[in-house]
Amino acid sequence: MESYQTHGNHENHGNHVFDVFDTIPLIPLQPLLRAHPSQLRSHQPPVAQIHTHTATQSRHTHTLTQPCVVSIGKLWSRSVKLAFNILHKLGSKQEPMVRPGDRVALVFPNNDPVAFMVAFYGCLLAEVVPVPIEVPLTRKDAGSQQIGFLLGSCGVTVALTSDACHKGLPKSATGEIPQFRGWPKLLWFVTESKHLSKPPRDWFPHIKDANSDTAYIEYKTCKDGSVLGVTVMRIALLTHCQALTQSCGYTEAETIVNVLDFKKDVGLWHGILTSVMNMMHVISVPYSLMKVNPLSWIQKVYHFKAKVACVKSRDMHWALVAHREQKDISLSSLRMLLVADGSNPWSISSCDAFLNVFQSKGLRSEVICPCASSPEALTVAIRRPVEDSSQPPGRGVLSMQGLSYSVVRVDTEERLSVLTVQDVGTVMPGALVCVVKPDGVPLLCKTDEIGELCVCSVATGTSYYGLTGMTKNTFEVFPVASGGGLVSEYAFVRTGLLGFVGPGGLVFISGKMDGLIVVSGRRHNADDIIATALAVEPMKFIYRGRIAVFSVTVLHDERIVVVAEQRPDSTEEDSFQWMSRVLQAIDSIHGVGVFCLGLVPANTLPKTPLGGLHLSETKQLYLEGGLHPCNVLMCPHTCVTNLPKPRQKQPEIGPASVMVGNLVSGKRIAMASGRDLGQTDDNDQFLFLSEVLQWRSQTTPEHILYTLLSSRGAVSSSLTCLQLHKRAERVAALLLERGGLQEGDHIALVYPPGIDLIAAFYGCLYAGCVPITVRPPHPQNISTTLPTVKMIVEVSRSACVMTTAVICKLLRSKEAVATVDIRNWPPVLDTDDLPKKKSPALYKPCNPDALAYLDFSVSTTGMLAGVQISHNAVGAFCRSVKLQCELYPSREVAICLDPYCGLGFVLWCLCSVYSGHQSILIPPVELESNPALWLLAVSQLRVRDTFCSYSVMELCTKGLGLQTEALKARGLDLSRVRACVVVAEERPRMSLTHSFSKLFKDLGLHPRSVSTAFGCRVNLAICLQGTSGPDPTTVYVDMRALRHDRVRLVERGSPHSLPLMESGKILPGVRIIIANPETKGPLGDSHLGEIWVHSAHNGSGYYSGNGEEVLQSDHFTSRLSFGDTSTVWARTGYLGFLRRTELTDASGERHDALYVVGALEEAMELRGMRYHPIDIETSVIRTHQSIMECAVFPWTNLLVVVVELEGSEQEALDLVPMVTKAVLEEHYLIVGVVVVTDIGVIPINSRGEKQRMHLRDGFLQDQLDPIYVAYNM
Repeated sequence: MESYQTHGNHENHGNHVFDVFDTIPLIPLQPLLRAHPSQLRSHQPPVAQIHTHTATQSRHTHTLTQPCVVSIGKLWSRSVKLAFNILHKLGSKQEPMVRPGDRVALVFPNNDPVAFMVAFYGCLLAEVVPVPIEVPLTRKDAGSQQIGFLLGSCGVTVALTSDACHKGLPKSATGEIPQFRGWPKLLWFVTESKHLSKPPRDWFPHIKDANSDTAYIEYKTCKDGSVLGVTVMRIALLTHCQALTQSCGYTEAETIVNVLDFKKDVGLWHGILTSVMNMMHVISVPYSLMKVNPLSWIQKVYHFKAKVACVKSRDMHWALVAHREQKDISLSSLRMLLVADGSNPWSISSCDAFLNVFQSKGLRSEVICPCASSPEALTVAIRRPVEDSSQPPGRGVLSMQGLSYSVVRVDTEERLSVLTVQDVGTVMPGALVCVVKPDGVPLLCKTDEIGELCVCSVATGTSYYGLTGMTKNTFEVFPVASGGGLVSEYAFVRTGLLGFVGPGGLVFISGKMDGLIVVSGRRHNADDIIATALAVEPMKFIYRGRIAVFSVTVLHDERIVVVAEQRPDSTEEDSFQWMSRVLQAIDSIHGVGVFCLGLVPANTLPKTPLGGLHLSETKQLYLEGGLHPCNVLMCPHTCVTNLPKPRQKQPEIGPASVMVGNLVSGKRIAMASGRDLGQTDDNDQFLFLSEVLQWRSQTTPEHILYTLLSSRGAVSSSLTCLQLHKRAERVAALLLERGGLQEGDHIALVYPPGIDLIAAFYGCLYAGCVPITVRPPHPQNISTTLPTVKMIVEVSRSACVMTTAVICKLLRSKEAVATVDIRNWPPVLDTDDLPKKKSPALYKPCNPDALAYLDFSVSTTGMLAGVQISHNAVGAFCRSVKLQCELYPSREVAICLDPYCGLGFVLWCLCSVYSGHQSILIPPVELESNPALWLLAVSQLRVRDTFCSYSVMELCTKGLGLQTEALKARGLDLSRVRACVVVAEERPRMSLTHSFSKLFKDLGLHPRSVSTAFGCRVNLAICLQGTSGPDPTTVYVDMRALRHDRVRLVERGSPHSLPLMESGKILPGVRIIIANPETKGPLGDSHLGEIWVHSAHNGSGYYSGNGEEVLQSDHFTSRLSFGDTSTVWARTGYLGFLRRTELTDASGERHDALYVVGALEEAMELRGMRYHPIDIETSVIRTHQSIMECAVFPWTNLLVVVVELEGSEQEALDLVPMVTKAVLEEHYLIVGVVVVTDIGVIPINSRGEKQRMHLRDGFLQDQLDPIYVAYNM
């Protein structure tokens, strides 16, 4: 097919394009203004009054203004007066503010065309460049900032405005007009004659022939919201007016009704410029009047017998809705109905419907003249008004499928997936038009291809003001023919319109470049998608002009977002029905999925000054999470089709081909160990902790072991070695006498954190019983906390419960009895009332492998498990911690941990008795009333080592964030702290430890002192930073490789990098190996696997209560499937990896660092890959400032994200698209369900860990009481 180009015809000339201008006399526009009123008296009245402005409700003064009439003579004299004042009355004589060629802003409301006209022609006469803009209504109008940038770049310092408009502008308290956001400092100059000085009789404006000076600058808003200024030269202005006069057949004294905005585009060209050139009578109907009376323009046409009307398809649509009430109107006088947005594909339906209804009122079909225009190319094409209706206008029924591939394929109207377009007539006189490929080199399109229209003519814009690069790309285009040669030696201007040239040189427009959305290589037009949405029943569900379609980039492709304002009376059910119909319609007609469909309340989307929708601001609000929709439907499952393929798991390599000495697949086996446990101290001769206490009570009876602090930081009680020994003896006596207990019985210790708990524990050891520490029920929350106490008591088979008098009373309270049946409980002993005498003989344990105590806790997956800890393990554990932390009787350690399980219990109850150091006990619950308690205690008591939990650290970071200066004034000094260790059973929370270090750095805390410990159910402490040895190291790993169980180190800040901090040094006497959880084979250094541990202080197994082994028995007694198969390991259930660092440890060897990645039972298998909840949660929390906390879990094959919202509930739905996008982009996962809840819904255990499985149960049982649940389709 041949390439197609066409040009406008001129009545007297052949086809040589560039001869045309020789015949157009280059008369400047200004002399037309010189016509003297006396000369006009002989003409018909309509000419004398060149502009009539219809009565309207004024936007600024809110009073009804009378029609305002101006004649040519008045226009001339007023313009001359204004020109004189602009040049001579602004600034001083020596330093005028405005010189010829300067830019001046024109700020006039839409209901004052006369004042605008005077100002515009006044500027032309003064040879300054008018820049018409909209009236700013508030300091933060949509898009107002970008307008300000345009004014600033144009160097505008003066703004012309009318009196009424000036009074209506926002004012500050002093009565001054404030500087609008992003605007330059402006002098506001009122143009009414009464405010102006008369020019001297001999002063006359300097009028030259039309030349290439800039006549005016028209602003244009781009797709991204930026505002550009298109400069139009005087010669282009004049040529354009002459071309319009010729095309539209304008004659002197014709009457024209203009409904368009006269400040720019078609309204300016016809209503202000061409009308004056031809001395026509213009009747302006402002937008504010149209809102009150949509038929006003038709009434004016009938009343004035107007020949021409300039409208938009919106005005025709409004007239259709309102025409029923009107009887006596006729449109028979019209010879031309100019449709300014005729290039919009859906204007055809308005034209057809309007003709259908108003044909009976005298409207002829040949009168409707759609035109195509753009700010850059001015009028591109216009359908000429003809006298006979024999020749029907051109129409094309095009296949949507073809359009999406940029080709023209004719279809039939019966099909739904077609677009009917009307021609916009032929090219303007003196212009040459060609169609080029929209992207890349401007190659000419074939005749059946759709491309961007380019125009070569004098009558176009010249540049984007001040932007040479963009100007070159738009205004200086040289189209290339298929052979490679240039089409013309003259430059073309890109119009921004997409279309093709049909038979007979008729131009068809199928869309705009700005509305183009390219999804998976196919092109869709935003206007077409809007038309489809508006055609869905019920049509009255949303407001016609208040729907936005734009694209956002998600996962390397554009995704379509539809946002509409719904009518106030619609229910949620209506909304979802309508939304699902729209999705189906867009899918079937356009063959494209919608990523997000949102409905917002009426009147909430940002408006343009003339009431339209501000698209870029709407998109910005969507991206920032500020739309506040009332309904949202996301469809990532259907429209995101470019996800990487799910991973196929490969079979593992067999052991024979893998194992070579200490290498696995060419890598060093991932093994590491802490230093040896040497037997050096006096207390190492004892096998049992009870013996150590007795020895200490004899050798150092007055040495203080424990100090308990109150919420005010004062010492509330303390225990010396002897006091503890004596209290323990009396507890043992109580157990043997009142309890009648035997050796080996289990005792539940239900105590608040404190000294009583420690005494009761040692009392149990003295009596030969097995203690189980249990967190007491919360007095304010008995119904949820008491069942857990009851469960531990039952599962542990406790023969008796020991507690304080206060808790005894609580257990017998009405609420407690209502929650659990107290009669099934074992006897409850109150230790506040101890017998005076000690027990006759202390129990002498003989078997070091016998049970010392049971460690019960609830795991993050919600499993309650008791681990058996032997006497041997207790001794080894205490020795290991003593060596690592260098604990001696002269040392003091501050402990702010819960004393019920894990390392927290060991540090609180056991270590001081073993090592002899003083433990300063700070119950974490006291920090709720006094967040500074822990740090003040550490500072005042000059403590060097302290232990805390993540929840304590978070409480300090959030609660003391703004109080550091006040704390400094109170003398808080953390410079002595050598080790601040966070005790946890999870991956180190780097962001929290960094925030904490950063916050308290000014108070002397050294960042190197903050570290973490790691323990789990099978071994309560595997790693602990301690005092000697290298600082904890941080590595950055590739998150994508981690999902495939591979460890790939990357640089900090590289994409998809995940920072991991070492979990502390491996404790003395501990050996670690990384094993494959499925095959149980050892893994190499670079692999992620399960951490297995071999140590003297491993637990002995889970306690079932029935004597039989429960849960996974191999957790404590696993062996490798090949390699070292003799060693017995305990499986931690945590995934991690070992890495040999460049640092040296205390023994001089190279240091092996252990990095914990996450719990195996919490890891989610999705799309064949392993995901850790914390990584997804971190991404989600970062998306919006209102997300306080987040938890994720799998449900069937769907990912469920629960977010806690801090803020108003209207923000809830903003989170849905943001969360979905973030997880898609960062993790290649589609979120199935987004649940938005109130703060505090995500359950958290005492260690500050999220209970995701509890949350999942609550979600499945519908117990979360969410604000909103979004099911993504």
